[in-house]
Amino acid sequence: MKIAILSRNKRLYSTRRLVEAGEAAGHEMHVIDTLRCYMSMVSHKPEIHFKGEVLEGFDAVIPRIGASITHYGTAVLRQFEMMGVFPVNESVAISRSRDKLRSSQLLSRKGVGLPITGFAHSPDDIPDLINMVRGAPLVIKMLEGTQGIGVVLAETRKAAESVIEAFMGLNVSVMVQEYIKEAGGADIRCFVVGGKVIAAMKRQALPGEFRSNLHRGGSASLIRITPEERATAVRAARIMGLNVAGVDILRSNHGPLVMEVNSSPGLEGIETSTNKDVASMVINFIEKDARPYRTQTKGSKG
Repeated sequence: MKIAILSRNKRLYSTRRLVEAGEAAGHEMHVIDTLRCYMSMVSHKPEIHFKGEVLEGFDAVIPRIGASITHYGTAVLRQFEMMGVFPVNESVAISRSRDKLRSSQLLSRKGVGLPITGFAHSPDDIPDLINMVRGAPLVIKMLEGTQGIGVVLAETRKAAESVIEAFMGLNVSVMVQEYIKEAGGADIRCFVVGGKVIAAMKRQALPGEFRSNLHRGGSASLIRITPEERATAVRAARIMGLNVAGVDILRSNHGPLVMEVNSSPGLEGIETSTNKDVASMVINFIEKDARPYRTQTKGSKG
């Protein structure tokens, strides 16, 4: 098979591993810089050009689209879909998962466990917004933030009011969420491929820190997840319409709560902590499922 990887940097661990796994399975792998693609909108023969050449003959495309280029990245992916190339994750599903408000609404509508969450842009009554999520301590996030950036833990009501007012001054929408104290600064990353959890790791934040992101100093370790956590992760990925997803779950006193569904999960942390060849599992999924013109807007079924 001829497989494209949309990635800005072919030296990144995840991109490298996917190339290695694909080539080991006998496939022709091409890393394509998403932003350097340009497209022609022709009704009967849509095309993508890259470095002066037409991209054609691809069987599948693996999107590794960074959050900062979601808009253009999903447009390039959509063009591949119009050309009949099988996307590992569809453009609509990626756009959906990158929008914190939209993804939370979709998950809550289907009854998936979430931390008590409020959204606001310019609230007239900030104390009422804080009461809505059961008061301090609470976590405040910028809707546009990623990878733990723009996330603040407010331990008192006064601190929460000050942070929300500061975000309002920046003219950004905010997400206000109850703080799950019993999680102890840890979350579980479940790696879902083709409707199955193929690996899971526990991410533990540094002492005094509540964000468990690995690039913020968090540590990863192998963990055994419960059947309920496994089912929750699979269901969240299915609702979002993602074939490959990293579902972040918090362990609370009232069961597993989905914090986020990531459409371009990194491979380094999960492969290192579990000693599993996750990249090859993604390639195996493509081998089994890739068919031309298979794109459809998924995620309608709970």
